[in-house]
Amino acid sequence: MSDALAKRINRGTGRRATLRFVGDEPFGPRLRARSWRFGNGLRVVTLPDPSAPVVSYQTWLGVGSRHERKGKTGLAHFFEHLMFGGTARVPHGEFDRRLEEVGAESNAATWTDWTCFYENLPAHELPLAIELEADRLTNLVLDEPRVESEREVVMSERRDRIDDDVDGRAGEALWATALPRHPYGHPTLGWMRDIRRLSVADCEAFYRTWYVPSNVVLAIAGDFDEARVLRRIRDAYGKLRRSPRPTAPPTKGPGQRRERRKVLRMPASSQRLHIGYRAPAFGDPDWIALTVLSQHLVGGEASLLHEDLVMDRELARSVWGYLPPFALPSLYELGVDLRPGGDAQVALAALDRAIAEVVDHGVPPDALQRAKARLELGLISSMETASGKADLLGFYATLGLRPAGIFERIDATAAVGDEDLRRVATRWLDPRQRTVVTVVPR
Repeated sequence: MSDALAKRINRGTGRRATLRFVGDEPFGPRLRARSWRFGNGLRVVTLPDPSAPVVSYQTWLGVGSRHERKGKTGLAHFFEHLMFGGTARVPHGEFDRRLEEVGAESNAATWTDWTCFYENLPAHELPLAIELEADRLTNLVLDEPRVESEREVVMSERRDRIDDDVDGRAGEALWATALPRHPYGHPTLGWMRDIRRLSVADCEAFYRTWYVPSNVVLAIAGDFDEARVLRRIRDAYGKLRRSPRPTAPPTKGPGQRRERRKVLRMPASSQRLHIGYRAPAFGDPDWIALTVLSQHLVGGEASLLHEDLVMDRELARSVWGYLPPFALPSLYELGVDLRPGGDAQVALAALDRAIAEVVDHGVPPDALQRAKARLELGLISSMETASGKADLLGFYATLGLRPAGIFERIDATAAVGDEDLRRVATRWLDPRQRTVVTVVPR
């Protein structure tokens, strides 16, 4: 049926606008996600869901901070801001105004591997989002006044989130120390010295290279007529010229055979710890087991380190951990915010004991089940809205993964056993392959 739909849409169209059906997979018990590709390389993932009269229309680009060159850091995030600047057809400010008039929500995000622009809007207003996004994908106006205006915004954002924030600076120092020659080693916001030097020519070159149909995934979820929407996308994007899909050069992270340490003296109320262990990429099977282990160690009030450091000994205000879903191997980050007078080395020793406990004795069955249940609940809850569904569809497609992989990961999480946790703790949480940043009050 989907092949027949593609044939109907292709009648009378040019080669660039030719639509090809790629695949059809179940998305939960009652929905189906379909993948499509146009002749110019544009990819589309559709998930019709009539449960509410809303649609999420998302534009995912396979470019993030890891695709930047030395001396040009921050360009991907800088460009996220520039994309709201206006085109020859839609003057500055008009993009937001037109969407707000119809009750739409619009925003964007940039990270290491991708950039995403989205509109959540009433179902009958979807044609407006298609029109506006197709226009700014190729017709963005880039000139000196707009670049300078957004430069000030981005520099202010960096000051607020990193330079004037204790955890922001500590986190930045952790990744730069752990991955000094890796594209994940510099912040997504970029180094301030680079932001100050970015030129109009830099922005134009970035736009021509990365903002092309072959580097775009459109993820659409909600209440829409699939055939009608695909025709509108064909009409809006089909005339765009095909360009080779840009790629980042292959990267291999530097080896690490001994622990790295860095001390930051900052105006903080107490000591803090930021710890980074070498960690697998999102596509590595160990990523799932390590995420379950993180839940057991620091995920919630019943976790091992929360009970020890926060509840029992009252040494810390909070403990946390995060394994990012990155395309390349990166860091599993752990943090401890100590109470005044608390000693970071005591907290680090407690972490080492907790990991040794897992390696030597495993995880109690009830604790393992709680950790897996929290993860499953979080993932299922994230798919309650059209926006949440489109988020996952766009992210998976941008990383080259199948939509069904979302639910396969739920099953894989449920299958994680005690022996898996002991294995990943031994393999990945080795003190010789970690970096420790300690914040000491100045």
